[in-house]
Amino acid sequence: MAGLALALDLDGVLADTRPLWEAWLEDAARRARVELDVPEDREAAAGALDEALGDWRPLLARFAADRAPLWFRPRADTNAALRRLAAAGARIGVFSDAPRELAEIALAHAGAAREVEVVGTLGDVQVALGGKAIVVRSREELAARSLG
Repeated sequence: MAGLALALDLDGVLADTRPLWEAWLEDAARRARVELDVPEDREAAAGALDEALGDWRPLLARFAADRAPLWFRPRADTNAALRRLAAAGARIGVFSDAPRELAEIALAHAGAAREVEVVGTLGDVQVALGGKAIVVRSREELAARSLG
């Protein structure tokens, strides 16, 4: 598997960050006493949050760090598949539209951060892994890749 590069969908494969994101948006709106009408796409939502809240990323990071153990748990089978792939020489990246702060906290709590070389958007990950990364969108796809 040396030379193999995989781009894993964070939410589909390792840790669904959407529920924690939604909880943070609700909490941030309540605390700031503003209505946060942000796009579903979280990359696009960043601009709206910049306007509404200013420096919101540290707030998200703190909220996510405090609550991550409630939302993210390691999955033994998924982490075993990651370890097998990494041991065989595969390069692993993780992509998401979630803010990097949230993505990295999710990876750490899912127990997958050690095996991941790069985190970013799908485009960022593909560039970092050489442009030929196989996109993996589910745990089942990851398991199949790790066995074959």
